[in-house]
This record gives sequence, structure tokens and C-alpha cells, in this order.
Amino acid sequence: MVRPPWCNRCGQPEPHFGPCRLCTAWPGALQSVRSAVWLEEGARQAVHALKYGGLPRIADDLAAAMSGLRPPADGPSALIPIPLAAKRLRERGYNQSEVLARALAQQWRIPVLLDALVRTRETPTQTALTPDTRLANVAGAFDVRRAAFDVWRRRLQLNAARDTPHATRVLVDDVFTTGATLAEAARALEQAGATKVMGVTFARAAIPDFT
Repeated sequence: MVRPPWCNRCGQPEPHFGPCRLCTAWPGALQSVRSAVWLEEGARQAVHALKYGGLPRIADDLAAAMSGLRPPADGPSALIPIPLAAKRLRERGYNQSEVLARALAQQWRIPVLLDALVRTRETPTQTALTPDTRLANVAGAFDVRRAAFDVWRRRLQLNAARDTPHATRVLVDDVFTTGATLAEAARALEQAGATKVMGVTFARAAIPDFT
């Protein structure tokens, strides 16, 4: 389990000196990211089964492990899965972040905005990239489908007496490594008017240099 002490924003272990290099370049709207477990052997196998093993039903177990990550919200909230590129979606048959978000929605009793974000381009795998090059790799890779936001806003206007710009958008992904993907997705939401974005993932990969 991922436990403090950590950077209050990105959730990585506290840097030994100076500001946390991992999240200083994140958009202002992305306020925090938290993960349930470290990407160690058992968690790695579970993520592999979800992404590549054709076992989307395992998302229920992963969401159960994430149940305690629900961020405090002073207004309406919605879950937004990180979208897959069209090619990978065809190959895999489903988006692992979407099935994870659906499972979390059952746990947290909040809606999922399935069409809120889209990938605008395919991005190369980030496995061997540094934190800085990961950010460059995903730059401009997401866009917002405003129609989906408009539907959600209309529902909020009918059901809640709160301003929708202050609603919390919770990005959902399977694994956090440097946060580049979540940060770029949050940047697209911020450009569409979101002021409060948070991120949750099942697992967190240990990286050698996070300061």
C-alpha cells in the first residue's frame, strides 16, 4: 500500500531537498494524484491481466483496493477515464481505464463521463522515457468533447445548486509512473474551463529519481 510521507500534490515520496520535480510542471488545475498500491509483483500481475490478459472483470477487485482514495469534494464530482488511442482500443477490445472508472463509480456512487476526453493522436510507449521526455511525448495528446461536458453541466444545474466550474473532475488510470499522462489530460480539462482536477490510479511505479 502507498503510504505517506509523500508530496502533498503528486503523492510521490517526499524529496530530500527542494521542490518536488515530478509535479512542478503540472497544470494548476491538477491538485492531487493518489495511488492505492505500489507496482510490485502481485499488483503488476493484476494490471497485466486487466490490460493485456482480456480480464476486464478484474477491475472490480482493483477498484475495491482504490475505494479509500476518494478525494474530498465540496461540490459535484465525476470520474473521467484516460482514453486509449483508436488503434490500441481496437487491439485490446476495451479501455482498461474505462472499466476501472465504471467499477469505481459503483464504489463511490458518482457518475462517469465516458466521452469527456478523447486522444487526438497515437503516442509512443513511455516505458523507457525520462519524466521530461514523457511530458513532451504526450503534449497535446488529449482534447475535450464539450458536448459531454454540456450534458453533465445541464444535469448539475437541475440537481445541484453549485457552480459547475468548481466541480471536481477525477481522472482515472491504471498506473502512475511520472504523472505525464494525467497532467496532460488535466491540461485539456483546464483549457476547457475545469478548475479542480484530481487523479487516482490503482498502482504506482517506483522510479529511481523523483527529486
